[in-house]
Amino acid sequence: MNIRMVLLASAAAFAASTPVLAADAIVAAEPEPVEYVRVCDAYGTGYFYIPGTETCLKIEGYIRFQVNVGEDVGGDSDWDAVTRGQVQFTAKSDTEYGPLTGVIVMQFNADNATDQEAILDSAYLDVAGFRAGLFYSWWDDGLSGETDDIGSVVTLHNSLRYQYESGDFYAGISVDELEDGVYKAGEGPNNFGVAVGLGGKAGAFSYQITAGYDADNEDGAVRAMGTVDIGPGTLGLAGVYSSGPNSYYSTAEWAVAAEYAIKATDKLKITPAVQYYGNYFGGSKAVPDDYDGLGDAWKVGLTVDYQIVDNFYAKASVQYLDPDDGDDSTTGYFRLQRSF
Repeated sequence: MNIRMVLLASAAAFAASTPVLAADAIVAAEPEPVEYVRVCDAYGTGYFYIPGTETCLKIEGYIRFQVNVGEDVGGDSDWDAVTRGQVQFTAKSDTEYGPLTGVIVMQFNADNATDQEAILDSAYLDVAGFRAGLFYSWWDDGLSGETDDIGSVVTLHNSLRYQYESGDFYAGISVDELEDGVYKAGEGPNNFGVAVGLGGKAGAFSYQITAGYDADNEDGAVRAMGTVDIGPGTLGLAGVYSSGPNSYYSTAEWAVAAEYAIKATDKLKITPAVQYYGNYFGGSKAVPDDYDGLGDAWKVGLTVDYQIVDNFYAKASVQYLDPDDGDDSTTGYFRLQRSF
């Protein structure tokens, strides 16, 4: 009995002194810290920090449904429904030269289920007043209604621009590739131009002066616009002169336009307008060397804007054009648009 106890005690002591061979212990990995999206208020509303960076991003756009009316506007039809979706990405970050901005605008247009297109509407970088890329020129600006026709046939160019801004004043110069602009018949659209623009605000008055010289056509144009708050609305006046059909202005030799945007209610704006053209060209891209125009012309129109709810509005517009040496025409559209 004593021997058995001694053997059991010895075995227990041996087992206690022998290292135990077992599987490695399972250690749960600590979860990665979650970086929630942070609001970036340095550049205005709508921006947020891209996680892991100091770059601020803003996403915005709109969805538009529109019915156009006019002679043969839909092929053999006098009406045509179209839909558009547009999204814009704006990225900003601080640098030693000031904010560095990058913008991409994608646009998707659908005439029907099979006739659709996706286009790059804008893409440019901007820093210290310099802008380079695909963007709209100052000639894309106009009065608030739909009657005025005082801009270029094509206003979206690959351009290099410098613009100085100080408070309510700006001035700048740009070099534009006018590859799809106006050209002489028998030639091709492969030229460049130089444009200048300045404008600003002074109380209730705003103004803009724009000029451009088309190097290939050796013609240029100059335009002045101004608006002022009067009574229940805003009066807008504009005038443009062209030395000959060119990529900056080719609709007429000269033109004047006027409108009065009446703020009828907080949600309703009514804008009657008129424009007169001297030596109306019609705005064609291909222009014969000996083209004398279609005489003078005049145009009247009415545009109605109604804000249904925040970020959702309706617009209706009708325009009548009567050139001296051409056929008169009536066009218009009805639009619903939701912005975000």
